[in-house]
Amino acid sequence: MSDNNKSQINPLVDPREIHLIVLTGMSGGGKTVALRALEDLEFYCVDNLPSALVPQLVNAVIEGHSKHRRIAVGVDVRNRGTDFAHMPTVLSELAAAGVQVHLIFLDCRDEVLIKRYSETRRRHPLATRGLSLADAIVEERRLLRPLMAIAEKVIDSSELNVHQLRRLVATGYAQATEGLTLMFQSFAFRRGLPLDADFVFDARCLPNPHWHAHLRPLSGKDAAVRKFLDAEPLVGEYFIDTARWLDAWLPRFEQDDRSYVTISIGCTGGRHRSVYLVEKLAAHYRDRREGVLTFHRELE
Repeated sequence: MSDNNKSQINPLVDPREIHLIVLTGMSGGGKTVALRALEDLEFYCVDNLPSALVPQLVNAVIEGHSKHRRIAVGVDVRNRGTDFAHMPTVLSELAAAGVQVHLIFLDCRDEVLIKRYSETRRRHPLATRGLSLADAIVEERRLLRPLMAIAEKVIDSSELNVHQLRRLVATGYAQATEGLTLMFQSFAFRRGLPLDADFVFDARCLPNPHWHAHLRPLSGKDAAVRKFLDAEPLVGEYFIDTARWLDAWLPRFEQDDRSYVTISIGCTGGRHRSVYLVEKLAAHYRDRREGVLTFHRELE
């Protein structure tokens, strides 16, 4: 890289404050899902960016969006072939300048990729070269080999659904956010406790929309269910007491250098009361902090 490109890093900003995640990997392996997970963590996300523009993006984000010090870039075979050979040099020079650089490679078994393309009827990006799907996957692996060789983490998404992959990426890189990242998740007690819960709250004592026929098919995200629960004083008390407890104790976890806490709220079916409370608590905390995520186990 030329000296001009090296000077792209703004000397007025401490590069150690900048987190740059580069997402790459096999087409169909989940890169778009991973980018969305990072976007939920307040990363400034750009997909399919040429390697030569990465240092410029770092500066542009810093100068134009001072609150954004976390950047995620997607790179795949839509980029020019020379980009894959050039990217390791770009990333090493950014790291040498002090930027916190992370390269994630999303892999997947060939037979799973073929099945995913068959189910979605999407065309592989290399299909325009006249290759069969199997041959396109082989060629893609060859092109991406330089990036896989230097990846900080390789994630095999073969056995993961989109929600599991999203949570895996969010959990792994929550430390790049400022302060404590909160995951609010709803669940059904009848299907067991979430294994990753730090705190569990039981909402089964609250009035249940399930017993109202017109509300039963809906979820806690729907307006009719929200209106029903908003009108119940006991639900309001439960929300206030839960938020007060979290307000009192979450700062203790931040002082202990925790970067990620999962708050799980359960009800009988995991569709109404728990979903409603998760959404309301997440909205409450998004007004106060960055890095607030939601996950509804029984809906997704």
